Amino acid sequence: SGPEDRAAASFATSLAGRTPGQRHNAELALKRLNRATVKPGETFSFNKRVGTFSRDQGYRRAPVSYDGQLIDDWGGGVCQSSTTLYNAALLAGMTIVERNHHRFAPGYVGPGRDAAVAYSSIDLRFTNPYAFPVRLATRVSGACLIVEFRAEQALPATPRIITEVRDLVHPRSFLVDEGEGPRRVRTSGKSGFDVTVVRIEGDRREEISHDTYPVMNRVLGL
Repeated sequence: SGPEDRAAASFATSLAGRTPGQRHNAELALKRLNRATVKPGETFSFNKRVGTFSRDQGYRRAPVSYDGQLIDDWGGGVCQSSTTLYNAALLAGMTIVERNHHRFAPGYVGPGRDAAVAYSSIDLRFTNPYAFPVRLATRVSGACLIVEFRAEQALPATPRIITEVRDLVHPRSFLVDEGEGPRRVRTSGKSGFDVTVVRIEGDRREEISHDTYPVMNRVLGL
């Protein structure tokens, strides 16, 4: 605590339904973000702060989605930490410099609100627009990842973040492999979206992103 101990904006995502490996990796990345300070006019980089999502840094193999297929890879689950940070940054009024969406919409946040990262090519970066520093405070509470922006003075206003879904396509189910026997899920199925995210502060309306996520049909096989 101290003069900076004033909560400015926070966001939480749920770890419910994540694998132990994904949860471990998300929590590890979240710890690396804790106590980071972003000076006035400074641009913060998730990858620069967190570093590689590799075994020697304590990360585990965990499911990562590649074109809908789940593959175990180092650091699977880290994107939930970057996503939680991204949403807190939006609410804290940070200027978004780089943000990338997943190919398919993840389940732990609404469409258009995710922030994919992959060391070192895909990053999340934002700039502090204020005349004072902001500090990150991160924690895990129960099954939630929480990222809080703290500052020595109150922010001018808390913006509203509006998600406008233009199009929604529900997945269909397909059966491959004829014959008898229990079916297993080859791909889980995810809805497709056309979505715009807007930030509103007073009478200022800023389009943050416009994303298109394809539908992923559910495939069952032997």
